[in-house]
Amino acid sequence: MNGIIIKALSGFYYVESDGEIYECKARGSFRKNGLSPLVGDRVEFEISDQKHGVVNTVLDRKNMLIRPNVANIDKLFIVSSFTTPAPNAFIIDKITAIAAYNNIEPIIVFNKCDMGDFENWLNIYKNSGFKTFVVSAETGEGIDSLKAELQGCVSTFTGNSGVGKSSILNRLFGENVIRTGEVSQTLGRGRHTTRHIQAYKLSFGGFVVDTPGFSSLEYDETDYDFKEQLPELFLDFSDYIYNCRFTGCSHTKEKGCAVIEAVKNGEIEETRHQSYLQLYEELKDLKPWEAVNRKKR
Repeated sequence: MNGIIIKALSGFYYVESDGEIYECKARGSFRKNGLSPLVGDRVEFEISDQKHGVVNTVLDRKNMLIRPNVANIDKLFIVSSFTTPAPNAFIIDKITAIAAYNNIEPIIVFNKCDMGDFENWLNIYKNSGFKTFVVSAETGEGIDSLKAELQGCVSTFTGNSGVGKSSILNRLFGENVIRTGEVSQTLGRGRHTTRHIQAYKLSFGGFVVDTPGFSSLEYDETDYDFKEQLPELFLDFSDYIYNCRFTGCSHTKEKGCAVIEAVKNGEIEETRHQSYLQLYEELKDLKPWEAVNRKKR
């Protein structure tokens, strides 16, 4: 039988197939080969009784994220809130680059619009070519539009703890299927929220993967390919990066750089370029041989 892993917990894999959920163990060969099935994996499994089974094969993955450790994500919804915590452009922009690198569509969501105006943020990301939603999990504003975007695909939500990811999901499902917690006033982080990764099936088709709260998705600091592809991962740079005067332009300070000119002319948002510069600084000293050596450790 074929199915999708919707939860992995304590060595058990919960596989959804044709509306039924089976508690499965993985074949011993998985551990021998250093492979761990992940939430989101499409698998072949066999049933041992009505509710239990064994995972035999993990089918080819479309993609895989390290943090959170999930596979086969179609859309990544990057959630920020109006306050506690407020939006952070660098975190948002870094995650959009990671999503693009992993062949995942990044979608921006600003929650808690009942607390203030997101017009400036909305303009930045719409002008940058991203699908952008302004919602309120508290009042339900914008939730129907968001629901339509989720239909028929595997999606996940990310963003600082406390931005309301779980509250949005509960609005989408129409019930409290996800635990939520108030934001710590001292840490600015959510408390008593999601503790494990789980995919929830949507009644209108598709799955939403809920993940433990964390500040941001992270890239592998030893990944030289991520460094080399960085300009292309800022999708709003795509009309300009091939028109620079210099081969291998870094798009950071070169005179005549088409990207820098586009920023000056207001064709690329300045905050987006500032985020690019910060990521470039983090990655610029990584060499191919250093990446290989680090990965061998």
